[in-house]
Amino acid sequence: MPIKNISPNAIQAANFRIKFKDIFSLTEFYKAMHEWLLEYNWSSVDYEGNIEDNEWWETLYLERESGGGMKEMWWWWRMQKIPTSNSYYKYHLDVDSHIVTMLPAEVMRDGKKLKVNKGEVEVTLWAYIEFDYEGKWSTHPILKAFNQIFPKRIFKKDLYEEHKLELYREAYIFQAYLKKWFKIKSFLPYEEITQFHPSWAYPAWKKE
Repeated sequence: MPIKNISPNAIQAANFRIKFKDIFSLTEFYKAMHEWLLEYNWSSVDYEGNIEDNEWWETLYLERESGGGMKEMWWWWRMQKIPTSNSYYKYHLDVDSHIVTMLPAEVMRDGKKLKVNKGEVEVTLWAYIEFDYEGKWSTHPILKAFNQIFPKRIFKKDLYEEHKLELYREAYIFQAYLKKWFKIKSFLPYEEITQFHPSWAYPAWKKE
């Protein structure tokens, strides 16, 4: 698993990677991830309250085409969420998507021909909690001396047992959601509390 360099004022809550190689709709996959994150109140780190600013999340987007029209794509999303009634913690999700050997494809479903894609997708996620995200403690003449001590001692139960567990759980709900969308077999318990977006993945092992 790739190592993520995060701020010294942060702790990692979860890290996972999933892969899928078969037929799927790239457009619907992108929309499904985007809508799930919106439903769970995640926004871009660049979001400043304007709804239009929260529609485009890419901090990096690259696309490369090789012979025969085969494509390789990368996009990175850097997401944030601030827990309710809180001015000390901020949740982060860094989501890296990488698509390789992507080609146009077609499938027949319910007597209709659908234009989809064939290729391999890899999604890697890091979830972490940043503390003193506004810098109020680190810049305060008195509090800055305690900023390293408080997370490890005074706020230890709140940070490590409550906030870290909450973010961990949400990250793995997202993982289970993606696995279900791609129809990847999973042995983890899963509960989707919001409307599930229909899958547009067509793995060869699963007969429709």
